[in-house]
Amino acid sequence: MLRFIFCLLLTTSAYANDTTARSFESFLADIRVQATDQGISTATLDQAFHGLTPNPKVIKFDRSQAEFSQNFWRYLGSRVSPYRLKNGKKLLQKHQTAFQHNYQKYGVPPHIIVAFWGLETNYGNNTGDLSLIRSLATLGFDERRSAFFTEQLLTLLKLIDDNKIPLDAQGSWAGAMGNVQFMPTNVAAYGVDADGDGEIDLWGNKADIFASAANFLQKIGWHRGERWGREVTIPQNFDYQLANLNTKKTVNEWQALGVRTATNEDLPSSTMNASLILPMGYNGPAFLAYRNFRAILKWNHSILYALSVGHLSDRLAGTRKLFAEPITEPSLSRDDIKFIQTSLNQLGFDTGEPDGISGPKTRGATRQYQRANNLPIDGYVGYQLLQQLQTP
Repeated sequence: MLRFIFCLLLTTSAYANDTTARSFESFLADIRVQATDQGISTATLDQAFHGLTPNPKVIKFDRSQAEFSQNFWRYLGSRVSPYRLKNGKKLLQKHQTAFQHNYQKYGVPPHIIVAFWGLETNYGNNTGDLSLIRSLATLGFDERRSAFFTEQLLTLLKLIDDNKIPLDAQGSWAGAMGNVQFMPTNVAAYGVDADGDGEIDLWGNKADIFASAANFLQKIGWHRGERWGREVTIPQNFDYQLANLNTKKTVNEWQALGVRTATNEDLPSSTMNASLILPMGYNGPAFLAYRNFRAILKWNHSILYALSVGHLSDRLAGTRKLFAEPITEPSLSRDDIKFIQTSLNQLGFDTGEPDGISGPKTRGATRQYQRANNLPIDGYVGYQLLQQLQTP
């Protein structure tokens, strides 16, 4: 297997090695058995697997996702850009009839749909040019998330067999497709054939695209008439340990703790639950996130992504840019995060196996380290933490 991974990261031609080729062929043979048991035709499988080889680019992309390397301001700045704002507003106007129809049916506001559309594919300009079958077969064969991507591959084959999407469909390295980058299981569960032509066309049919996105958001928890969240300010003596998605308090309770609007006014009186998010620690911007924010996270489980969707949607609806001033701070590489994880482990703060991804366990260990060293306990895995751990 190690030899396979090494070969995979070189070139596709490296698969001339017979043992490696047989390993992938064995994987495809097993998929064929599972697919046949699910009623997928032999003809579809023969066409899908003819001459199929793993794609080395896909593994490289899988190991270097932007959500794991960019800090908040860099991430937000590259996604909520003047170009996206200008074009998003034009598209809101152009497709307002379709958006309003979907709003009445699904309860998801037009500016939310356009924000997802903008972030996912830049309004359809970057839907991906990689074979969905090849990408998902590559990731299904790779050990890191084999079960998940094998399920996606089988679902894709079923969609193709049912003539809902074409055999040669292209998408992202991860197998996401169309204008709003649905994974195959999401197409199967939430895709809408809005015009009744028998296909779910997420590439060129705007009716299918908008209805599918709205249906998906409604089904995963979007609540009509509620906002996703808001920018806020917090007092200097705030208990930063409260800033995490696991802590929920009513808006009134946050008000009592000193949280105010971005313009330092009282929050509206409300018993709605919210969590406080500090995406760059106590020195950065602060947000109250409501339950619609959690729906966004079900689309893409990245806090930076969800905040960008929320802010882009607000800007498209006519609000101003954030009040918080941007912080200039170097982004961390995966090696930097691995160093942080290794250092915390050596100091007795368990981050698990260092993997270069600052997930919940790493943030929890960071809070323990901060508490032990009388630092603000915000759990932020950033450049300041790296410097502290590099200091003898």
